[in-house]
Amino acid sequence: MKHFKLSEKKWFNGAVIACIAVAFYMLLANLSTVFSSVGFFLRSFSSILLGAIFAYFLNPLAKFYEKKVLRKMKAGNTRWYLSVTLGILTALLAVILLLGTLIPQLVSSISRFSESYDEYAVSLIRMLEGSPLEAVLNAENIETLSQNALTSISAFVRGNAGKILSAAANSGKGILTTALALIVAVYLLIDKTGVLNALWRFMTVTLHKEKADGIMDFIRRCDAILISYLKQSLLESVIVGVVNAIFMLVCGMEYIGLISVIVAVTNLIPNFGPIIGGVIGAFVLLLVNPLHALMFIIFCIVLQFVDGYILKPKLFSGSLGVSGLLILVAGIVLGEIFGVLGMLLSIPAAAILSFVYQDYFLSKLEKRQAQSDAHE
Repeated sequence: MKHFKLSEKKWFNGAVIACIAVAFYMLLANLSTVFSSVGFFLRSFSSILLGAIFAYFLNPLAKFYEKKVLRKMKAGNTRWYLSVTLGILTALLAVILLLGTLIPQLVSSISRFSESYDEYAVSLIRMLEGSPLEAVLNAENIETLSQNALTSISAFVRGNAGKILSAAANSGKGILTTALALIVAVYLLIDKTGVLNALWRFMTVTLHKEKADGIMDFIRRCDAILISYLKQSLLESVIVGVVNAIFMLVCGMEYIGLISVIVAVTNLIPNFGPIIGGVIGAFVLLLVNPLHALMFIIFCIVLQFVDGYILKPKLFSGSLGVSGLLILVAGIVLGEIFGVLGMLLSIPAAAILSFVYQDYFLSKLEKRQAQSDAHE
C-alpha cells in the first residue's frame, strides 16, 4: 500500500485552520460555561492547589535552613525534615507577628474613632469655616447624616443577616481550607524529590527527551524568575516599611506599626499598591491629626518616587529586565482576570512572557527567515 501523510495534502492546512476557528468560536460562545467549569475544578481541588503554592514558596526558606543553618548536620532525610519544620515555623511566626501588630492597632483606631466622633465633627466644622462647604456640612447636617447612616447600617444588617452568616461560614471554611493546605504543603515538601522524579519519569515516557529537556529548562527559568521576584519584592517592601516607620517615629505620628505594615504589604502590588497603602494610611491619620495626614501623603509621594526610580530598578533590572510598559499592561490585564493575585504576579508574568517571546517565538521566526533567505 502506498504510504501517504495527511499533512502533505493541499487541503490539510485549511482544514486545521477551520477546526481551530470553530473551536475558538465555540470557546467564546460558551465562555461563561468554561469559566464556571474552571471555577468548580479549582474549588474542588482548592486545598491541594493552595498547598502546592504554599510548598513552592516555603521551599526556598527550607533550602536556606538546610544549606546555611543546618549545613554541619549529616546530609539526609533528617536534615531536610528539620529544615522543612523550621521553614514552616518561621512562616507561621511571621504571620502571627504581622497579625499581632495589625489587629490591636486596628481595634484601637476604631474604638478611638467611635469615642472621639464628636471631637472629629467639631474639628471638621472648624476646618470648613469660610469655605463653600460650610453651609452643607454644618453641625445639624452632620448629625442628621450620622443618624441616617446608623439607620441604614442597622437596616442593612437586619436585611442581610443570612448573607452575613453565610460569609462567616465561608470564612470558617476558608480557615479549614488553609489548614488542610498547610498539611498538603508539608507532605509535598517532605516528599519533594519523589514528586519531581515521578513528574520527570512521566515526561520522559510521554515525550521525546529533547522536548522533555526543553520543558524542564522552561520550568527552571520560570522558577528562577519567580523566586528572584519573591525575594526582591519582600526585601523592597521591608525597606519601604522600615523607612516609613522611621519617618513616622521622627514626626511623632501615631499608629506607626499599623500604617507601616499596611504600606509595606500594599507595596507588593505593582503600580497601584503604593497608592492604596498611602490612601489607607492617610485616612487613619486624618482621624487623629489632619496635619500628620498631609505630611504623610507628601512623604509617600517622595518615598514612592525614590522607590520607583532608584530602589526598584536596582533590585529588579539585573535579574528581570522587563519594560515598565509591559509590567503596566500585565498588571491591568491580570488584575482584571485574577484580581489582587493577578496584580501581585504581573511582574514575573511579564518577565516570563518577555523571555518566551524573545527566546522561543522570535528565535523560531528568525531561524525560519534565515532558512527562507538561504533557499533564495
